[in-house]
Amino acid sequence: MRGNSTIQGRREFYGDESLGSHAEKNWGDIVLRTCHTVGEFRQVLALQKEVWGFDDIDLIPPRLFVVGEKIGGYVLGAYANAANGVTNSTLVAFSFALPGMRDGHPYIHSHMLAVKETHRNTGLGREMKLFQRELAISQGYDLIEWTFDPLEIKNAFFNMEKLGAVVRRYVVNQYGITSSPLQGGLPSDRLIAEWWLRSRRVEETLAFGRRPEIAIVACVGIPGEISRWKAQAETRTRAAEVQRRTRDLLQKHFAEGLSVVGYEREANGDGRFLLGQWSQAAL
Repeated sequence: MRGNSTIQGRREFYGDESLGSHAEKNWGDIVLRTCHTVGEFRQVLALQKEVWGFDDIDLIPPRLFVVGEKIGGYVLGAYANAANGVTNSTLVAFSFALPGMRDGHPYIHSHMLAVKETHRNTGLGREMKLFQRELAISQGYDLIEWTFDPLEIKNAFFNMEKLGAVVRRYVVNQYGITSSPLQGGLPSDRLIAEWWLRSRRVEETLAFGRRPEIAIVACVGIPGEISRWKAQAETRTRAAEVQRRTRDLLQKHFAEGLSVVGYEREANGDGRFLLGQWSQAAL
């Protein structure tokens, strides 16, 4: 990591600011920090629309960010040109997370992470996740979960190979048909990434840039043309066929007790989910 981070205790403000934990970290000329004001949340709203192209009905409003912070969640913002006291900083990325509970196990649900186009492929997305991990550990959590589209090859590779997440669950049409052009009018199927923050798998992946080896017993391929097929009306039926096949195969493998433990990208742009035996006992 570049720079230093600070995580302070809970604090209370009145007027434009609300109850929340403050955390801050420098990363080059970018400052990553928790957001607390309605003004900051409105900036997040604008970046949501810019990145995903949502209609207003699908946007998360500032008032939910306010509520999220009050119940133990947080919005993390990344501000360019914010170091050394510069005041005209620009929000270039954000993440939004809420506390959750499943089967008696508390965890953080990371609902959104967006990076402005000008700052993609710079490592900022990874740095946001690392900062989120640091904050979650300081709060006593050992698990962060988030959803992602099985058809997004680059995102799947990042989650599995760069962060060390595992996947054991598939949700059909989780958000309904959304207004984002990135979804291409298809059902919003999602995989649930589990990021076990202090596991050997995650620590080795982050430290060495590669996940621990696990025997692979099944694969599910995604054609590299899938994004183009989703974007064009004349090929959207082909994209829907890929989605149905991927859904059927992954659900079948999960029912057999397999987990997604890795991901491969081919030189031609194709992607491939790698499945093997994994359980929480492996932590």
